[in-house]
Amino acid sequence: MTVVAYRAGKTLSDEMELRAHLASLLRLENIALLLGAGASCAAGGSTMNEVWANFVSLAAPDARWLVDNQFVDGAFLVPRPPVGPPPALPRPPLAPNVEALVDALEIAIMEWTRLIDARATPAKNARASLFRAVLRGSVLSDAWWTSRGDADASWDGLEHHRAILQKMTSARQPGQSPPWVFTTNYDLAVEWAAESVDIQVMNGFLGLHGRRFSPQSFDLGFRNIQARGEARFGVYNIYLAKLHGSLTWKEIESNLYELPAAQAWPEIKQFLSAATDDLSYLVLPRAAKYLQTVGYVLGELLRRFAEFMARPQAALLIAGYGFGDEHINRLLRSALLNPTLQVVVYLPEFNGDPSAAELPAMVRRLLSLQNPRLTIVGGGDQAFLSKLAQYLPDPAVYDDDLKELERKLREDPGGGAVAGAV
Repeated sequence: MTVVAYRAGKTLSDEMELRAHLASLLRLENIALLLGAGASCAAGGSTMNEVWANFVSLAAPDARWLVDNQFVDGAFLVPRPPVGPPPALPRPPLAPNVEALVDALEIAIMEWTRLIDARATPAKNARASLFRAVLRGSVLSDAWWTSRGDADASWDGLEHHRAILQKMTSARQPGQSPPWVFTTNYDLAVEWAAESVDIQVMNGFLGLHGRRFSPQSFDLGFRNIQARGEARFGVYNIYLAKLHGSLTWKEIESNLYELPAAQAWPEIKQFLSAATDDLSYLVLPRAAKYLQTVGYVLGELLRRFAEFMARPQAALLIAGYGFGDEHINRLLRSALLNPTLQVVVYLPEFNGDPSAAELPAMVRRLLSLQNPRLTIVGGGDQAFLSKLAQYLPDPAVYDDDLKELERKLREDPGGGAVAGAV
């Protein structure tokens, strides 16, 4: 398939116009990336539809119990191909909202445990099976977890993350802030990719041996103290906000800590093998501790996301996100009120028809506005993360002012070339 790019009710003329648009966005004052589950597929991750299919396949009794007790609709147990010709009516989702389902289970478990209701046991079993399905889709590679050294730049599957992070950090002009990366994923793809190319990650946790969540770290940064003026081209760090939590976050005495992957792996591996049903690393919206710990952390991260989109001269690149999270959708809708915010969405199922039934309802609504600050890129594999990495411009050596100065120095007042100019 060929790339399809759509903005303000019109299709972009060619691939070069899209490349030029992305290049101009990287030079804006503020730049960010929003990654969904689809962005980790090349690294071994799973989409939420694949996570649900895995759960139904490997934990069929638990899935049936959820249907019988009206936690999910029975239609979600019917196998359906994720692709195919557009139906006459909008295609129903292939999976329920797993996080909302876990939250509903948590509330039911608390109540049934209080009432000594026998349903608490199968509910706990179903919750553990759901967690395992999410984990299997987020681990990426066992070998990456057991590596006790630095993240290896040769790890296959992270090359697109590395390319995007390097291009975004290298494009920053003197005085501009580092880029932000927002993600709904629990995996460590962004962290591992950044570490493999020596990009510092500011993710809200501070400390050496005890990394505790400290949101003021988002107001800090790295710089070369020897750089002056134009030599401050580029930045050394990114800000990472994991909007749904992370596999290496652990609650200890009402505080949230981040542990090294190698230290977290033994417990995660034990949980995946069903040797235990208790896992303290996976962070989902769990009602029991939401207001005490998790709610504070996730609320702070969502606040940072909303705050970024309200900044002047900002650009948000979205890849791998299926628009299934209403909290994030609501923030995106509100953010488009910012007259200087530019949004580019990479959505493989977009085929150029803004009213296509297979598009998420949120996307159809946004396209109907014909907003010139919103660009949708589709075309199947032409809208994968690999293509975003390819279309972003390579780091420039000079900024626009220096390029203009160079051009003038190469010309004499009469329009000829300066003698000796190379």
